[in-house]
Amino acid sequence: MPLDAAREQAMIAAAAEKIGELFDILLIDHRNDHNTRETPGRVARMMVRELLRGRFSAPPEITGFENAEGFDHLIVTGPIAVRSTCAHHLMPIYGEAFVGVVPAPDGRIIGLSKYDRIVDHFAGRFQIQEELVKQVAGFIEDMTSPLGLAVRISAVHMCRTHRGVCAGHANRMVSTAYCGSMLTSPALRDEFLRECHALGRENR
Repeated sequence: MPLDAAREQAMIAAAAEKIGELFDILLIDHRNDHNTRETPGRVARMMVRELLRGRFSAPPEITGFENAEGFDHLIVTGPIAVRSTCAHHLMPIYGEAFVGVVPAPDGRIIGLSKYDRIVDHFAGRFQIQEELVKQVAGFIEDMTSPLGLAVRISAVHMCRTHRGVCAGHANRMVSTAYCGSMLTSPALRDEFLRECHALGRENR
C-alpha cells in the first residue's frame, strides 16, 4: 500500500496525536519535559518511514538474468541483515538471513543485492519470524521459479531479552523455509546448512 507524500504526512500527524494521548495516559509530560516534548512526532515518523516501511512501499523490482550456462547447483548468500519489529510486543528483532537457491537451467537468476532488498522489504513491518521466513521464500519462488530454495533466519527477539524472562542476547530463534529440491533432498539441505555455518563464522 504505497503512500503519497500528502497521505504520509496525514498519517504521521494522526499517529503523533494518538501517541501523545498514550503519553498522557502513562503520565508522561510530552508538552513541557524537554526530553519528551517532540517524542510523539519522532515516534510517528519512525514508525511510518522506518519500522513499517515495508507496508507502505512496493516490493523491490526484480530484474532477472538469463541463466546462460544452465547453472543448476546451489548458490548461498548471506548473512543478510534482518531488522524487524515483533508484532506481539512491538520490540526489535535483529539477526541475519541466509538464502540458498538452486536455479532452474532454463530459468533466470537475480542479482545478489536483490536478496538483501527482498529481506529488508518484508522485515519492514510488524512481524513474527515464522511468517517472515515464509514471505521471503514465497516472493523469491514466485519471482524466479527455482528448482530449489531455502531461506534461514537466525534472530534475537528483544521481547525475550528485555521483558519477561529477560534472556541473554546469545539466545536466538532459528526458522527455515524449504521449497522444491531443497525440501526433498537431505543432501542439499545439509550442504545449505554447512554453507550458512561457514558464512556466519567468516563474518564473526
